Amino acid sequence: MISQQAQQIHDRSLVWDTHACFPLNPNSDLSELKRYSGSGVNFVSLNIGMDMDSFETIMQVLARFRSYITSHSESYILALTVKDILEAKEAGKLAIAFDLEGSEPLLGNLNMISFYYDLGVRQMLLAYNKDNRASGGCMESNIGLTDFGRDVIREMNRVGMVVDVSHMGYRATMEAFEVSTAPVIFSHSNPNGLREHARNISDEQIKACAKTGGVVGINGIGDFLGGTSSELIVENIEYVMNLVGSEHVGIGLDYVVDKQELIDYIKGHPDVFPPEKFNDYLSFAEPEQFPEFTELLHQKGYSEQVISGILGGNFLRVAENVWK
Repeated sequence: MISQQAQQIHDRSLVWDTHACFPLNPNSDLSELKRYSGSGVNFVSLNIGMDMDSFETIMQVLARFRSYITSHSESYILALTVKDILEAKEAGKLAIAFDLEGSEPLLGNLNMISFYYDLGVRQMLLAYNKDNRASGGCMESNIGLTDFGRDVIREMNRVGMVVDVSHMGYRATMEAFEVSTAPVIFSHSNPNGLREHARNISDEQIKACAKTGGVVGINGIGDFLGGTSSELIVENIEYVMNLVGSEHVGIGLDYVVDKQELIDYIKGHPDVFPPEKFNDYLSFAEPEQFPEFTELLHQKGYSEQVISGILGGNFLRVAENVWK
């Protein structure tokens, strides 16, 4: 239970989770989306695939997700515009868009960016842990952006897709900040200053992200936090706030619904998930903790304006600036 005052702030805020992982299969069960609605979340971005996934699988997952959302229109709205998100909140529904973790699903073709955008993909990161044809990944980071990667960012800017640099290597992220003419985000990355990990990000990366007008989404993964408590997540939020201001931090829990699917991914791709770097990968903060974030921030004396920005207003601002 949270205090009445914190609950009122939570209810008035637009609550935004910028990255969530549901099963990546053509028969995916999305019934657990109700957990987000039940926690006062108004918008969530669902991952539809990663660099390791085949184009065929991604298309079937995307078809399934779109079908589920439209066939449950009493509860969910496919968010193609910012207006859709605001109308969903007003109607008490959950707005949903999609994201890609890596640019390999483009198949090396820039025309695929507008294709995905038209289907509801509103953000994409260029590389998932490993180097690829567009960018260095955080687990290898032998390269920065390639010429193709720079072209990808320019096309994303043109189309209105948010450039996300989570999972990318240090050099590639810093180059992305230079190339992009629109705000760049870390949808689900935590500060290395609190816990050292190859997936976490440096103060320099956080500051460079903020300079673009972007936002750092704090995730709830045990490996990257050192636990999954709401207090730890708020500690990470405050770390970013102290570096760059409250307007540049938000939440991207990266909650994984199907734990067995994650186990299979990690065991099947040791090059992408080096075993020595992933020890607590099955521990996640859960959607039900969103009200606790509000309570803790309220207890610490932050204003409703600051809290509402962290809960979702900051990512909403990015969408207003980028989505077409």
